[in-house]
Amino acid sequence: MSSSSNKIKVLFVCIHNSGRSQIAEEYLKRIGEDRFEVESAGYSPTSLSPLIRKVMEEDGFDLSGKKTQSAWDLFREGRLFNYVITVCDRAHEEECPLFPKPFTQLNWPFPDPESFTGTEKEKLERARALRESIKDKVKKFVEEKTNS
Repeated sequence: MSSSSNKIKVLFVCIHNSGRSQIAEEYLKRIGEDRFEVESAGYSPTSLSPLIRKVMEEDGFDLSGKKTQSAWDLFREGRLFNYVITVCDRAHEEECPLFPKPFTQLNWPFPDPESFTGTEKEKLERARALRESIKDKVKKFVEEKTNS
């Protein structure tokens, strides 16, 4: 087991911390195992999306007790991260708080699940596609960081 100081500290940020950042956090914890210390937050947190909760449950995650948190609170606490990864589009990325340097900021733009329209089945399909896209991106990130 790695000590906390040797872990790569990652924060995923999106608008509400209700979907994309939560997915990324859970997959990095699973795929990256103990090499990463990972959290997610939103700059205007609400509550976890039932749609996201459902598609994550399909892949073995129980997010029923998961709470959202404010990126601003983490900033005010003086939390430090190696990577701050925004998973919202570029327009909203600018609204995210600026964490103390040094850290590497990355943007992984994914569609907002709150914008999904159509029948419940269509929304679930889009949420599943989103989940898989984020999982693939996290896998690549872990490969890059553990092979460098």
